[in-house]
Amino acid sequence: MADIGFDGKVAIITGAGGGLGRQHALELARRGARIVVNDLGGSVTGEGGDVGPAQKVVEEVVGLGGEAVADTNSVATAEGGKAVVQTAVDAFGTVDIVVNNAGILRDKSFHNLTPELLEPVIQVHLLGAFYVTQPAWLIMREKGYGRVISTSSNSGILGNFGQANYGAAKMGLVGLTRVLAIEGRKYNIKANAIAPVAATRMTEDMFGKAGDQLDPALVSPLVAYLASEACDVSGEVYSAAGGIISRFFIGLTDGYYNPELTAEDLAEHLGQIRDESSYIVPEDSSGEINKIVKTVLGEG
Repeated sequence: MADIGFDGKVAIITGAGGGLGRQHALELARRGARIVVNDLGGSVTGEGGDVGPAQKVVEEVVGLGGEAVADTNSVATAEGGKAVVQTAVDAFGTVDIVVNNAGILRDKSFHNLTPELLEPVIQVHLLGAFYVTQPAWLIMREKGYGRVISTSSNSGILGNFGQANYGAAKMGLVGLTRVLAIEGRKYNIKANAIAPVAATRMTEDMFGKAGDQLDPALVSPLVAYLASEACDVSGEVYSAAGGIISRFFIGLTDGYYNPELTAEDLAEHLGQIRDESSYIVPEDSSGEINKIVKTVLGEG
């Protein structure tokens, strides 16, 4: 297979001032992409702002011989999303790739959630993807090419205690991705989602000794493929963790049919309805985490 490169392509990466976003920026820049490094420069919970993180990554990209500009607009508003895309247009003339990576955490058990804990998480993760992707989408449709990668999570796909706000936003990105894949098909725009597991400042202390094996840089090859012209999949969701790449998919069992169905009949045949033969379907995110931990520690 030919090397994957991005010569002449312009990529917007949100939340790229550190962690996963920084690694994505460096990986795409090494391969020739011109990068808009978007990062508000705030805390993990979304407070504050500082140009420093984005500018530092720009300097790293330039040090690699690449081109990049910093952007500190918030993705949490429509105006901010448009401004991020305008930064790309002003600097490089177009947009080819959007990587929706910006995120914050405000974890709390569901019965204790307040609007102050719920709404900013939805705004940054889910609405932020809408606000950045939509103005870029107009450019992509016009030129007949584009790639959109959105960062979901196993907390959304599988669920995780204390993350109703985060999980709802992340699963929402899966729905958005699938719709974009359908609407982008005739314009050569491909949209996919990733569900990364990596040791970053948002996940520190979560993985114990397995965290040493969960380098964020091992997620970026997946982003590079999905962002490339070589990518021939769309509307899909991929897990990436410590060098393990897997596909999440929505499965449907053979089920049970009765044209005169009753609740009692359904209950009697629930085993048949739920039969997951030859599939692994974790009940929550810990099911996938345990598999990943065992694999990276050589215990599986």
